[in-house]
Amino acid sequence: MLIPKRVLLADDDAEVRGGVAELLAPMGLEFLHAESGPDALAAALRDLDTLALMVLDMHMPGCSGLEVFTRLQRRVSTLHVPCIFYSGEATEGLERDALDAGAFAFLRKPVQPDLLRGEVLRALNQRT
Repeated sequence: MLIPKRVLLADDDAEVRGGVAELLAPMGLEFLHAESGPDALAAALRDLDTLALMVLDMHMPGCSGLEVFTRLQRRVSTLHVPCIFYSGEATEGLERDALDAGAFAFLRKPVQPDLLRGEVLRALNQRT
C-alpha cells in the first residue's frame, strides 16, 4: 500500500487552506492544517519525520511563515523538508529573504493553480 506524502498547509485564511488542499488532493497527498505561525511550528516539530513538504503563508498571526521556517532550521540540525512560501502582500525584498533562507519556491497570491501544482510536484520529486 502506498503511503501518502504529508504536507503542512499553514495559512490564517481557512478558505485559502481548504482551496489549496482541494487543488492538491488529486495528487494523493495528506494534509496537516495550521492557522497561525505557532500552530505551524508546533505541527512541523511534532510531525517533522513524516513531512514531505511545507506550504506556508508569509503573513500569519503569531509569527510569519519565514519565522516558522528559520526557527525550524535553528532547532533541527539539517532540515530536509522543502518549503514553498506564498503571500498576498509579496515584495521583492520578502521574496529575496525567503529564498535566501532556503525556500524551495516563493509564489504570489492569488497563486495560479498550475504553478502551485508544478512547484509542489517539483519539490516532492526532489525529495524522492
